[in-house]
Amino acid sequence: MGRQYFRPVVHCDVARPQGAQTLGPGWFSHVEVLERGRRPIVLPSSEAFDAGPRLQRVELRPQIMGIVNTTPDSFSDGGLHAAATDAIAGGLAMVVAGADILDIGGESTRPGAQTVQTAEEIARTAPVIEGLRAEGFTGTISIDTRKADVARAALAAGADMINDVSGFTYDPDLAGVAARAGVPVCVMHGPVDPATMHLDPQYDDVLLDVYDFLEQRIAALEAEGVARARIICDPGIGFGKTLEHNLALLARLSLFHSLGVPILLGASRKKFIGTIGNAPQARDRAPGSIAVALAGLTQGVQFVRVHDVAQTAQAIALWRASVAGN
Repeated sequence: MGRQYFRPVVHCDVARPQGAQTLGPGWFSHVEVLERGRRPIVLPSSEAFDAGPRLQRVELRPQIMGIVNTTPDSFSDGGLHAAATDAIAGGLAMVVAGADILDIGGESTRPGAQTVQTAEEIARTAPVIEGLRAEGFTGTISIDTRKADVARAALAAGADMINDVSGFTYDPDLAGVAARAGVPVCVMHGPVDPATMHLDPQYDDVLLDVYDFLEQRIAALEAEGVARARIICDPGIGFGKTLEHNLALLARLSLFHSLGVPILLGASRKKFIGTIGNAPQARDRAPGSIAVALAGLTQGVQFVRVHDVAQTAQAIALWRASVAGN
C-alpha cells in the first residue's frame, strides 16, 4: 500500500448529522481516501482517521484578497493601476467594497511574462504601499513578489504579508526575510519561470503532485523559521496547468485542508474561465470567476483572491445567507 491522502468531503447544508466536524462554513462526516494508482474510496471520518486536529478551524466569513497590479502588462488589468495614485485609489475602493487584504504586485506572472528588474518592481510597489498606509488603511497589505529585496522594501513601506507565486523557490533569501519579519506568507504551487509555464505542463497526478509540493514547501518554510500558524497555501490554479489540471484541482480542493494551513484560491479571470464561459476578454470573466470562488467556498476555502471585489463580496453574502444558512 502506498501513501494515503485524506480529503474531507465538505457539505454546506443546514441539515447536519450528529458527530459531523466543522470546517469553515461547512461540515464533514466522511473522508475520501486517495492513493496513487488506486481508485478513491469514501469512508466515515471516524473510520479513516481522526481528522480534527489536522484541519483548520477559522471564522465563518471567508476573507477576500483584492488584486492591485501596478504593472503595465498583467493579463487582466495591465495598466489600470500602473500609476501609484491610481493603484492607491483602486486599493482603497476595494477596501470599501469589501476587501480584507490588498495584494500589491509589480511583476506580471502571466504566461510568457518576462522577469522585472528588482529596482523597477520596488519602484512600482513600495510607493503604493506607503500611500495606502498614509491614507489610513490599517488592514493587511500583501506584497506579491518572488524577490527578497522587493519584499524587504515592501515591509519597510508598510506591508505585512508576503505572497510568492513560486512557492519560495525563486529566491532562496525570501523565506528568511519572512521569518525575521514574523509576517504571514502564502506559498503557491507555481513555476519558477512564468515565461514558460504554459508550455505542455505535465504531472503524474496533478492533485497529489501539487499537494506533495506544498507539503514540502511548508516544511521548508518552517525549517527557515516561519511558524506554521503564519502559512497559507495556494494550489496555483492557472499556473503551469491545463484546463483539465485546473478542474481536477477545483473538484477536490478540500484535500489541501490536510496540510493543516488555510487555503487561498486565486482563480479570478483565469483563461480556463474564459474558455468554459465563452469570455475571450479577461474583463468579461467576473461571473465565471465568482462561480469558481463560490465553488471553492463550498469546500471550505478560507481566502479568495479576486479582481472584482464588490461583486464577489455581494455573491458571498448571498451564498452564506441562502446556502450556508448564516
